[in-house]
Amino acid sequence: MDATDKLHIEVWSDVVCPFCYIGKKNYEKALAEFEHKGDVVLEFRSFQLDPYFVQEPGKRHDLTQSLSEKYRRPVKEIEAMQNQITQTAKNAGIDFHLEKAITFNTFKAHRLIQIAKEKGIGNKFAEMLFAGYFTEGKDFGDDETLRQEALKAGLTQEDIDKALSDDDYAYKVSQDIQEAANMGITGVPFFVLNEKYGVSGAQPPQVFLDTIKTAYDDWNKTRKTTLQIVSQSESCNVNGKCN
Repeated sequence: MDATDKLHIEVWSDVVCPFCYIGKKNYEKALAEFEHKGDVVLEFRSFQLDPYFVQEPGKRHDLTQSLSEKYRRPVKEIEAMQNQITQTAKNAGIDFHLEKAITFNTFKAHRLIQIAKEKGIGNKFAEMLFAGYFTEGKDFGDDETLRQEALKAGLTQEDIDKALSDDDYAYKVSQDIQEAANMGITGVPFFVLNEKYGVSGAQPPQVFLDTIKTAYDDWNKTRKTTLQIVSQSESCNVNGKCN
C-alpha cells in the first residue's frame, strides 16, 4: 500500500509551539494502539505563531525574556506559565528545558520541512526541530545551526540550498498558512483526518485514538479496493481462446 492509498492525516503546527510537540506525542501514543496504523500517513503543514518576529543577526533572543516583553508581563509570571507547560510535557513523556529556549522566526524552518516532506523525512525532521528547540536549547535562528540540523535529518546541502532559495518552497509555506486561515484555524496544533474530522489542540491520546478509528472506518468504506479472485474455472478470453 503506497501513501496515496492510506488514511491521510494532516497537522498544522509550528516548531516553537509547545502544545504542538505535546500533541504530536499524544497522537503517536494513540497511533501505536491503533490496529491499522500501517494504513495511516501523517503530513505536517506549516503554520506560524509569530510570523512578524524580527530575527536580529547575532542576537540571542531568550524565550522567557521575549515573552515577557511581547506580552508586557513580569518574568516570574512567564516562568510560572512555563513551569506548568513543562509539567504537561513531562506527562506526555517529553523533557522540556524552556529556560534554554531561543526564540526565532520559523519561516526558514518551514521551508526546510516542506522539502523534507518531499524526501519522505518530514516527520523525522519536525521531531528533531521540536527536540532541538524545547529540550536542547538550539538556536535555529542561526542559519548554520539550522543547516546542520537539516543535514543530520538526512537532507543534502543541495536540498537545503534549494529550499531556502527557491520561491516555490516559500509559496508552499504560505499556501499552508492560507489554507489554515480558509478553514478557520486560528490555533495549533490542529489535526485534520481524512479531510473530514478535526482535532484541535494537544488532546489526550484516547481522543486521538477514538477519532482515528472513526476516520479510518469512514475512509475504509469509500476507498478503492483491489479485486481478489477467490475461485477460477473454465473461461474464454477476449481473443476467443477458451480453456
